[in-house]
Amino acid sequence: MLINRLNLTFANDYTYFDNTTMKRFFSTFIALFCIGWVCAFAQAEIKFDKTSHNFGTFYENEIQKVVFKFTNAGNEPLVIHQVITGCGCTVAKFTQTPVQPGKKGEIEIVYNGKGKLFRHFEKPITVRSNAKSQVTRIYIEGTMKENKPQK
Repeated sequence: MLINRLNLTFANDYTYFDNTTMKRFFSTFIALFCIGWVCAFAQAEIKFDKTSHNFGTFYENEIQKVVFKFTNAGNEPLVIHQVITGCGCTVAKFTQTPVQPGKKGEIEIVYNGKGKLFRHFEKPITVRSNAKSQVTRIYIEGTMKENKPQK
């Protein structure tokens, strides 16, 4: 008797859904699913020609520069939001305009070690963008030596 009463209550709660309401619900669900599916695959993708650079051995008074070139391998415009270098001895300049699919952009890194320790260094540089992988890291390294003594 209790089971019949529960079944009756359950059935009565859901009888207000008619065919039109169910069609609207499923149509909306399918539309949202398709939009989500398209958005998930319509993204920018950043591909670097190289992700690290070794300056080798250099003297303190020699400013080092390298350009990291990248391509937008996705199907939406790529926007670089931020390039984080981590210290004042490293400065980054990067493409400020959106990079269209299939086009190239660049990030220029300048290292000025004047007044820093004379040693080998490795520095990560963080690139934030709207790409599928929103955070990408590129690396620079080198060994800085004290300036040659003047004769």
